[in-house]
Amino acid sequence: MNTIVPIRAIQPIESLDSLKAVSSPLGAGMVDSPAIPFKSLFQDAVNNAKETHANLDNEIYKMTTGQSDNLHDAMIASQKASLSIDMVVELRNKLLDAHKEIMNMNV
Repeated sequence: MNTIVPIRAIQPIESLDSLKAVSSPLGAGMVDSPAIPFKSLFQDAVNNAKETHANLDNEIYKMTTGQSDNLHDAMIASQKASLSIDMVVELRNKLLDAHKEIMNMNV
């Protein structure tokens, strides 16, 4: 049985002190910096969503071919896939909100 791996177990969230080292001037390639955890956090969330969707497809395949009669496994896989997609959507929404807030700042 597959278990849900929390994001913190995959990559622990670093303290704010470690982010102070990234304080470079704007335009100095800050987006591509590997020290910013959001990029890897978002990639992990997308990969987790892909993995849970593949697991759901596998469970549905087993149910339709008669290899398994455990409806609860298919329902659990469905809920995991739904939650992982919801998490990716919420991360995207937070990113867009932050972008809008930055764009509305007065300089």
